[in-house]
Amino acid sequence: MIAIDKRIRRAPKRRALLALARVCAFVTMMSGVVGSAGCGYSLAGRGSFLPAYIKTIGLPLFLNHTPVFDIDRILTDRVRSELIGRGRYTVETRATNVDAVLTGEIVSISLAAAAVNQQQQATRYVITIVAKIEFKDLKTNKVLWSNPGLPYSEEYPITSTTSVDAGAFLGQNANAQERLASEFARAIVSAILESF
Repeated sequence: MIAIDKRIRRAPKRRALLALARVCAFVTMMSGVVGSAGCGYSLAGRGSFLPAYIKTIGLPLFLNHTPVFDIDRILTDRVRSELIGRGRYTVETRATNVDAVLTGEIVSISLAAAAVNQQQQATRYVITIVAKIEFKDLKTNKVLWSNPGLPYSEEYPITSTTSVDAGAFLGQNANAQERLASEFARAIVSAILESF
């Protein structure tokens, strides 16, 4: 615990908040195993506030309003995989003849310096995706969850070939693209199914 406290004190404010969230998630995970949970989080895949009759979810391809090539397909595929991984739902690519539909629009993707060295050169970048997400119960015609400007960010270290353009950066860094898409999908599905 002392090592965590030192890292939090030395880290910039943004990284300190991220570290605190990770510590809280770890404590929640451990308390979910041995006792009651805290921090306002629950374990992924453990709960769902959805009506029991929702068995089939439609998830058409997200709309892409950014110049980043193929990001709509990549993010949609990861969200589908995350929903399927929960083991309770059949996920279809259509928006009709299903119990509920999840639609999304990728509004923007940006890349910005997250940390700089003494020479004021960037040492880490943060990529931020802003998406419009809506989850609708088609049986009752009610929106169960929506966020018109959902932001999601990830930090990455700078390499000698790092581009300052989000599309080029993701195109050159398959691992960064995969991590960003997977974590984005996990955040969306958790928010919808577990209603934080």
